[in-house]
Amino acid sequence: MRPSVVALVGPTASGKSALALELARKTGAWIISCDSMQVYRGLDIGTAKPSLKVRREVPHRLIDCCTLPDRFSAARWAQKAEAAIHEAQEHGAPALIVGGTGLYLRALTEGLSPIPPEDPDVRAWLRKRLAEEGIQALHAELARVDAALAARLAPRDTQRILRALGVFHTTGKPLSQWWREGKTAPRIACRVFVLDPGREALRAAIAQRHRAMLARGWWEEVAWLASLALPADHPAMRAVGYRQMLAHLAGTCSRAEAEEKALVATWRYAKRQRTWFRHQVQAEAWGPKEAIADKLIKALHAACEAC
Repeated sequence: MRPSVVALVGPTASGKSALALELARKTGAWIISCDSMQVYRGLDIGTAKPSLKVRREVPHRLIDCCTLPDRFSAARWAQKAEAAIHEAQEHGAPALIVGGTGLYLRALTEGLSPIPPEDPDVRAWLRKRLAEEGIQALHAELARVDAALAARLAPRDTQRILRALGVFHTTGKPLSQWWREGKTAPRIACRVFVLDPGREALRAAIAQRHRAMLARGWWEEVAWLASLALPADHPAMRAVGYRQMLAHLAGTCSRAEAEEKALVATWRYAKRQRTWFRHQVQAEAWGPKEAIADKLIKALHAACEAC
């Protein structure tokens, strides 16, 4: 039988970590982080990483499992997450996946497509076109060659638009077709619950957390990241919040402007996450803590009985 796990997902700053800790204390669950930035050692404040004290109290996995300049991926996460799930169940504990990186969860539950790597010359050509024509022109091209994917991407989602066009011009096949045709068999059965406190509550939580991160020394962490001189396309350099603050260290905006841009970018990211989870996952329950907590506890107890 495939192991059965429970996932608590939702937009950034929605309170997932706090609720997960509460649930773990009540059920003995192990927490498996589903966050594409919490995997990196050193990115602590800006990723809202659980403290060492919390991680000593409740078993956590998939946090601090990658040292920069190494890169992490959805496939790598899925492999390690599956191992962590089995480890938890060998100890008689249910596994609770917690985070907001939907692609990582999909890699675990639905499998991934064996997409060939992009041709570096194609990527260089696309970057040249990006500088000359702008991202909207490239998004319009994507709409012509891969309408299904273009409809799901924001017109200014540079990273994903370049990736989709790079795959198409390298292989001659749309990225969405690769996804449809080549997925490996899913190995994990997952019951998904989405924590969403609502638009206004989420906006307030993001602003409050943003202020707290700055007070804790986020700028020092950003300066450390800049000192590593990572390539511009490294995932850590594109992390929401970090990217906007790195722009100040590069001299392209003031400190105050960078902080404001980081706040705005975080809110926009949260909105994209809400949309993604609403349309891309089949959740058993969706809403604020009061609407889903009891259902989560029942699901975790059921998962524990199946261990």
